[in-house]
Amino acid sequence: MASIAFGIPTQFDKCYLEGISKLDAKDIRYAEELGYRVKLLGLTRRTAAGIELRVHPTLIPESQLIANVNGVMNAVLAKGDAIGQTLYYGAGAGALPTASAVVADIIDVARLLTAETEHRVPPLAFQPDQLKDLPILPIDEVVSSYYLRIGAADRAGVLANITRLLADNGISIEALIQKGSVSEGTAEVVILTHRVQEKAINTAIAAIETLDSVTGKVVRLRMEDLND
Repeated sequence: MASIAFGIPTQFDKCYLEGISKLDAKDIRYAEELGYRVKLLGLTRRTAAGIELRVHPTLIPESQLIANVNGVMNAVLAKGDAIGQTLYYGAGAGALPTASAVVADIIDVARLLTAETEHRVPPLAFQPDQLKDLPILPIDEVVSSYYLRIGAADRAGVLANITRLLADNGISIEALIQKGSVSEGTAEVVILTHRVQEKAINTAIAAIETLDSVTGKVVRLRMEDLND
């Protein structure tokens, strides 16, 4: 899809991949309390710095249509300069949907075989000599918002230390909630940040995890409002 949208070569090896194996049920629950759904998204976006190409669990506002795609249904959300948002929705699993897609591919191949070379539509819908040499951004250079879940000692000053480390890395907070104690003397803090480069959030997380008052690893999920 990135190749079709932006006229770039297919580059699977440069796509950042992160699955759902480490996703915790409590993060899905906390996200819903804050008005978000967690979906496994493939995202590609053209920016001034290059092309974003990434797959990972993502918090998206529950008001977005794509946030309500469930079960075997799949959806593609595209945004164009002139047309705005368009959503393409349909079944992505099951015997009949799969068979329909396979038959459609066979028909496309058969049509190409009978077409004269100069009349054939290229596989990516543009001629090879029209490929653009645009850089694929490393994940550290991607700009996103973030969901952070932090286990910390339930005492005065802990939250101030965490927010100070975020501020030191140029990270502003959109929302913050503190959940009840998860064990004696320990609570969970859930923070939603504004958009920032990933390398900044990684530096902040590393610093937060060194605090004596923080227990365990910080859970980090990316967030997208899909309107930019």
